[in-house]
Amino acid sequence: MDYVMGYTIANDVTARRWQGAKRGGGQWARGKCFDTFLPLGPALAPRSAVDLKDCSIRTWVNGDLVQDGNTADMLVGVPALIAFISQGTTLLPGTVILTGTPAGVGYVRGSYLKPGDDVRITIAGVGTLSNPVTGEGERG
Repeated sequence: MDYVMGYTIANDVTARRWQGAKRGGGQWARGKCFDTFLPLGPALAPRSAVDLKDCSIRTWVNGDLVQDGNTADMLVGVPALIAFISQGTTLLPGTVILTGTPAGVGYVRGSYLKPGDDVRITIAGVGTLSNPVTGEGERG
């Protein structure tokens, strides 16, 4: 953990109609690779400012709470994730690792983001990331 600089917020957007579909070439990653996907920020909180043992993570879409989780519910902790990833990947300074998302993703709820929606994610000790959905990533 001495190598972890800090924590930020990531909105790990997925275009489900591309993920695993023929138009995505059968590759799951294609649904996450559009230009406007993966907003990060708005700040980098120092490691000492965030309590990973009890850190709330909440997501709102258009003001409606859709995810309400806590790092205490993580299946795999940050140290174990870093140890596993570093077995086959060189982690250079500035590497960003996403740890997952709480229950409540739109796909499971049968709800999908659309242009004009507003997404707001808050992580205790880190801050709030707000971003509009523009639809730019859904070309083709």
